[in-house]
Amino acid sequence: MSRVPGWLGRLGAGLSEMSERLNEQRAKDDEPDDVAGVEPDHVPPPPAYAPAVAARPDPAAAVPWGMRVAAEAAWRLLILAGTLWVLMKVISAVQLVVLAFVAALLITALLQPTVARLRRVGLPRGLATAVTAILGFVIMGLVGWFVVWQVMENADELSGQVQDGIEDLRKWLLNSPFHVTEDQINDIATSLRDAVGANTEELTSAGLEGVTVIVEALTGILLAMFSTLFLLYDGKRIWQWFLKLVPAQARPGIAGAGPRAWRTLTAYVRGTVIVAMIDAIFIGLGIYFLGVPMAVPLAVIIFLASFVPLVGAVVSGALAVVVALVTQGVFTAVMALAVVLAVQQIEGHILQPFILGRAVRVHPLAVILSVAAGGMVAGIGGAVVAVPLVAVTNTVVGYLRAYSREAALKAAREPQPQGATVSDVSASDPPPQ
Repeated sequence: MSRVPGWLGRLGAGLSEMSERLNEQRAKDDEPDDVAGVEPDHVPPPPAYAPAVAARPDPAAAVPWGMRVAAEAAWRLLILAGTLWVLMKVISAVQLVVLAFVAALLITALLQPTVARLRRVGLPRGLATAVTAILGFVIMGLVGWFVVWQVMENADELSGQVQDGIEDLRKWLLNSPFHVTEDQINDIATSLRDAVGANTEELTSAGLEGVTVIVEALTGILLAMFSTLFLLYDGKRIWQWFLKLVPAQARPGIAGAGPRAWRTLTAYVRGTVIVAMIDAIFIGLGIYFLGVPMAVPLAVIIFLASFVPLVGAVVSGALAVVVALVTQGVFTAVMALAVVLAVQQIEGHILQPFILGRAVRVHPLAVILSVAAGGMVAGIGGAVVAVPLVAVTNTVVGYLRAYSREAALKAAREPQPQGATVSDVSASDPPPQ
């Protein structure tokens, strides 16, 4: 019994010491860190009952992928649109020079095969160029002079035939099943006279502006003639000088695309001339046998208008039908319309696919849109050069795409230095043509 009080005393002392230690630890936990002067070693994890809070993501990663792609494409399109707008402003400022040079390119594409044949015969380059250019310009000048001469010679006769035709058309409308009354015809005639009288000042100003147009046309013709001479004589050197302006990495591709673009342009011009000549001959013969006046000048106009694809043939054919209507009557006009439609169907389905072939493959919708855009930008000249420009661009883009693909495949097959990638090799060492 004497040992029990000692054991109880030691147990009580131990419990007292443990209680003091717990109180000291509780007091330390209640004190703030700045008071204790001790920085916490780590942030304690949140308790299990606290809701999970996700960290904020990167703002770029928070944007959806589709929107990021659209934004990347949008600012690049804006830069391209701005560049195109500036380019169009520059072209419009020097429109006469641009159209003259493009016309010279078209004429050169037409005449260059003749220069090549004369050089194969043995003529020097200068003499072959001079003979070809002189003959070409003389023929084109004679064609223009013939059209003007025929119109001036038949102007008086055509005026009388037009008046008689209008009177016949008036009588036919009165007796036609369209129930047109004489008062309605008189109202239309009065409206036309009033419109002409009200726009007298505009017509006069247009006549005065015609002098400026004639001066600009003569200037453009002279520029086109000189440009054609230099292109025929020194076209190869001009092309080599242009290649020096191209960056070295892109030079092999451009050097390969240039000859293909020139072949496309040559095929287009040559095929268009042949098709236009066939249209002019057959439509001219048709309206000649129908007794339509000025059949030969109308055939020449059809030939020239056929250089504007689709639209030119329709407008020139409509002009022939109108002349037949006001001079020979409704039946002759219907027969002329049948001739024009038949020739144009043969042209669209047989001549153009056979003559032009695959050298110039442009969708009809692209032709219509390019002609409309070219006409809006630069008038008749823009409508003429729009389609060959689209055809050449299509050829160049297709070749460059194929060239890039072949260059990438060749670079992938070649042994690469250690640490280099396929893109590095293809960008730094493009394969030769």
